[in-house]
Amino acid sequence: MDCGCLHSQLTTTVLVHSKGRSQPPKFRILRCNPQLNLSSLDSLKQTCSGVALELKLRKPLEKLCPVQTVGIRCDHPQNADLPRYYSRKEKKPFPIPIVELRRAARDRMKNRLPKRRVPPPKIGLVIKSLVPAAYNVFNARMTVINNLKRLLKVVTVNGCKWCNEIHVGPVGHPFKSCRGSQASQRKGHHEWGKAVLEDIIMPLESYHLYDRLGKRITHEERFSIPRIPAVVELCIQAGVDLPEYPTKRRRKPIIWTGKNEFVDADESELPDPEPESPKPPILTEIPDPEVEPPSSTEETILLAEETLIAWEKMRAGANKLIKMYPVRVCGYCPEVHVGPSGHKAQNCGAHKHQQRNGQHGWQTAVLDDLIPPRYVWHVPDVAQPLQRELRSFYGQAPAVVEICVHAGAEVPEQYKPTMRFDVGIPNSIKEAEMVV
Repeated sequence: MDCGCLHSQLTTTVLVHSKGRSQPPKFRILRCNPQLNLSSLDSLKQTCSGVALELKLRKPLEKLCPVQTVGIRCDHPQNADLPRYYSRKEKKPFPIPIVELRRAARDRMKNRLPKRRVPPPKIGLVIKSLVPAAYNVFNARMTVINNLKRLLKVVTVNGCKWCNEIHVGPVGHPFKSCRGSQASQRKGHHEWGKAVLEDIIMPLESYHLYDRLGKRITHEERFSIPRIPAVVELCIQAGVDLPEYPTKRRRKPIIWTGKNEFVDADESELPDPEPESPKPPILTEIPDPEVEPPSSTEETILLAEETLIAWEKMRAGANKLIKMYPVRVCGYCPEVHVGPSGHKAQNCGAHKHQQRNGQHGWQTAVLDDLIPPRYVWHVPDVAQPLQRELRSFYGQAPAVVEICVHAGAEVPEQYKPTMRFDVGIPNSIKEAEMVV
């Protein structure tokens, strides 16, 4: 960094302790020469040329200048690593390792801790306090979809024709990272084309359950039960009422008659339900022929800011819902099932699915399994394309965030570590080789 860019002179104070005890310590001020064409080190050398300083300290430096320890807390660390990429041959790790689960179970048996209170979803009830959150997640998802349709009219997004990788920018990136068909013949190069909305927000679907505590879906029923987006199914089970997707609502908890058997409680003695308060309005998706681009730059920036707020609201609300309403994901493929246990449909086509007879390996899902962030390379300057040799200096961000940043929105603080905002990008390859 040049001294002229700092708009202030850098001052270095050197404490020289004299040999005599009666003389006070001397201070020598070294000032940086503020020249635009010299770096801070070169300017310091030019100012101090011909001056030799010999520091002979009779006492330790800690006694002359007491050192004070200052603790700095940063919730968003600098240059955080991206989530690890798992190939198709690897199984996803469990959110909580099996060893930790077994250790916690042994501790409960050893200490004879009382059992936790059964949450309402496990006995067939809906958590009323999370119903507004379910509506907020549903409407936030629709807001993100409608706004992205408009932003795609002004922001260019490229998608590879052979794999699922996308890039936000006027031209695709030059990195050899294609894993699609015939990638070896193309030496890993991508063939870029225009991306669509489904490339940005992955359409993860799950089976719609009329009764979330009912029998598991069999392989023969896989075509007779409708499939809807997994986030929508989660909102329906959490309390959102959609006429086209009815679901069973219980007013009394179920009665268990066995380990996996239960009967519904008699609700005839209950009084008539009180009229509910008006529910929030439900947003609908804008048809593609009716999508219009923003009319001005100011409208584009406001639209991008609104999209970022809706994206964060959707992820934060969905994270609250999956903690109370179980969601399962296959450890080998992206299949998601919203319910206490996964379905029995034998439609897993991942690595070595023949050994499992096509059955899924269900495990607890996390937020990124339900709403994949779809990380893309961050382009610091749209006018300057990315260089292959400087790949280690670039960061990444979710595709929705990168599109909003290109549209003029400010970067949220939680995404700055992965986007590597604090990393200086070299101007040339020769300068990059000098970086230690």
